[in-house]
Amino acid sequence: METVLRAAGIYLVLMVVFKIAGRRTLLQMTSFDLILLLIISEATQQALLGDDFSVTGAALTIITLVTIDILLGKLKTRFPSLEQMAEGGPIILVENGNLLEKRMKMAGISKEDILESARSSQGLERIDQIKYAVFEVNGHISVIPAAEK
Repeated sequence: METVLRAAGIYLVLMVVFKIAGRRTLLQMTSFDLILLLIISEATQQALLGDDFSVTGAALTIITLVTIDILLGKLKTRFPSLEQMAEGGPIILVENGNLLEKRMKMAGISKEDILESARSSQGLERIDQIKYAVFEVNGHISVIPAAEK
């Protein structure tokens, strides 16, 4: 039972840490982020397994983590407020060519991030060419071009 409790505890800790880190971490992964992810995975592995390096212990840990993930998925479907609390919702960053600076600051997104997404996804070069830019739950910025005049 100790393995199950360790797995559940580490799962919750990681959820909280990545919630605090924000969606922007999903948007752009640098070399530092990759190194950090590798270190976190090693520390997590040690915390999950402790002194138990058996195949049974590893299998039980994996089954526990997958079960928790499935249960949370079902709970989020049944209780939309839980999903909103855990995942958040999309955030509009640009509306009709106007930057919504408070929202950008809150999300940790710069004008350059929006323009980069606009260039790569829509071939747009200026903010005034954007009808909406939306910071999605998955960390990507969706860009809807303004109608040409």
